[in-house]
Amino acid sequence: MYRMRFTPWERYGKAAAGSIAAVLDREAGERSRPLGRALDLGCGRGQFTPELARRGWEAVGVDYVPAAIEAAKAGETGGATYVVGDVTNLSSELGEFDFFLDIGCFQGFDGQQRSAVGRGVSSLAKPDATLLILAFGLNRMRSRIGGVSQAEVEEAFPGWELLAAEPAETAGLGWPMNKTNPHWYRLRLRT
Repeated sequence: MYRMRFTPWERYGKAAAGSIAAVLDREAGERSRPLGRALDLGCGRGQFTPELARRGWEAVGVDYVPAAIEAAKAGETGGATYVVGDVTNLSSELGEFDFFLDIGCFQGFDGQQRSAVGRGVSSLAKPDATLLILAFGLNRMRSRIGGVSQAEVEEAFPGWELLAAEPAETAGLGWPMNKTNPHWYRLRLRT
């Protein structure tokens, strides 16, 4: 996708930066201090990992594409760290996390890979950890953009409770992104 310069999640992130910031502010505001550790799943070139660090998390970004991680490290990190890793096979060496963020990564996987992400996240989650997923909804362009339903999110994270599912901002995205029905899914690890 990077080689083809087809990165809809980056385009979405730029267009919806204000609404994403508001969601992250809300997440940080609902927690006691210190916020703890956060893992940005499929962080790409580090578009959102520094936002987590700026809000007070010890932020780590992980992505499978070495060139993306190099670009993230070369950019303004905001105190975040980055590692090359496979989100479908998360290493225990990453440690444990209080919060997980996924903006656009989960939706690109098939059911088996999504279940692997769920198992990996669960294995690294501290008690009462939360997970926030921003995913495009099912649409006619699923083969190009991906897409995920609420049922698919819940199926991949069986040990987690869905706290909220709400539409995400589409203003200013333009076609075809304004037809992708993006949603935020917020989950908490059951204890």
